[in-house]
Amino acid sequence: MPSLDIPVDTLILPGLNGSPDAHWQRHWARDNLESRVVEQHDWSCPEQGDWLVRLERVVEMVGNDVWLVGHSLGCLLAAHFAESRLAGRIRGALLVAPCDLETTEALHPCIIRFGAMPARPLPFPSLVVGSLNDPYMPAERLRQTARAWGSDLVDIGHAGHINVASGFGRGRLATISSIS
Repeated sequence: MPSLDIPVDTLILPGLNGSPDAHWQRHWARDNLESRVVEQHDWSCPEQGDWLVRLERVVEMVGNDVWLVGHSLGCLLAAHFAESRLAGRIRGALLVAPCDLETTEALHPCIIRFGAMPARPLPFPSLVVGSLNDPYMPAERLRQTARAWGSDLVDIGHAGHINVASGFGRGRLATISSIS
């Protein structure tokens, strides 16, 4: 597989429906030339296998070790990637507002085919950033997930799903990037 012509240091992993243009992940990618959003073929009906194959292809194309920056379902993609033969190429992961699969599937029935909630320790350093009132991840489940993944956890209080709807666009990007 050919490598990318430009140096890539960070791969950004959006969640369900991708991250809209105003989302902090898209600003991150525009502001940091060494960052790339891993675009999926189907943002609205995610399938774990398809998303993993796409991430593996991009990691192979990059040709060097990378950081992962996931949001929501993108965090679960990073956690599932821990089982990949390429997991050793990950320097570390910033996992913002991971979603709980059971909760997310209840909110979006018959849309998400993402397997089981990953519960194994990640083989790379990771930091989970979460909120006390995220509709996609109850606070206690957030703590359990971070523990299961072996991740450090930063609770930023009542910040919703840490997305555009909860006020996390360009103006709040500094809040997220300063944590990492």
